[in-house]
Amino acid sequence: MSDKFVHLCQPDGQKSCGACCGLYNYQNSTRDALDARLQTRTMLFKDIVKKKDDLSCYAGQVKGREDFAKRYDVIYCCEYLGYLDASCAKVGCLLHPLQNDGEDMRHVSFYGQELCAGHFCPSYHYLSQEESLALIRILDDWYLYGLCVTDIDLVKTWFRLIAEAVHEMPSPEKFSQGILREISRDFFRLKISWPYRSHDTNRLGKYYFDGAQYMIKAIDYAALGRETSRFNALFLSLTSEFRDRAEIEEAEILIQGYIDAFAGHYEGTAGYL
Repeated sequence: MSDKFVHLCQPDGQKSCGACCGLYNYQNSTRDALDARLQTRTMLFKDIVKKKDDLSCYAGQVKGREDFAKRYDVIYCCEYLGYLDASCAKVGCLLHPLQNDGEDMRHVSFYGQELCAGHFCPSYHYLSQEESLALIRILDDWYLYGLCVTDIDLVKTWFRLIAEAVHEMPSPEKFSQGILREISRDFFRLKISWPYRSHDTNRLGKYYFDGAQYMIKAIDYAALGRETSRFNALFLSLTSEFRDRAEIEEAEILIQGYIDAFAGHYEGTAGYL
């Protein structure tokens, strides 16, 4: 973990991540489906929970209303995940003491108060401080932020590719505003809009799930008449499914376009540090 702690779960007032609570583990994890789920829970919690004894009633209501079909059986989907703010920008724990006048009710959750309070996902350990701070500046949307900050390969590969193109790792401050931020944000939006993305419900990033098992969904380049792409790590993170060699080549051109655009604007407007 970096010497200076960067809080990836709740980095600022614009966004947050609820992936460790199973947010993206529902078979239907589209933005609209998750937004409806979170809004309903948040309203129910406010209406029902006035004291600790009301939590079982709330949980029963949520479990009775929602579809809990999951991608991966091993990951629990917590029913206490909701919105923390009126603008529905921040996802988080409805049981947290900051949401309940200082009263910590996380002991009723599946993982309990101690694990919920002390858990740090792999991104805390594998993303550098510069990568973490840059990503926080680039993204301001909870749905996309959660998908990207937990995809270590996607984040590290993007920053490696642009660093190679401009011969240094751009400082996080360069992503605070302007064209470099926009290009990077458009790249990360491919996590949702990637034209070669598989829509199978048992796929998420480079993984596919079979009940309690998970495996990496490799791309069979040989069967498509191609050598392994230099963008293979990105293609896996983007849940790619290619029909032929031409689609791979189109995808490579698309990715290279973002890299070239970043490098061109970096040299033209930002200069070197």
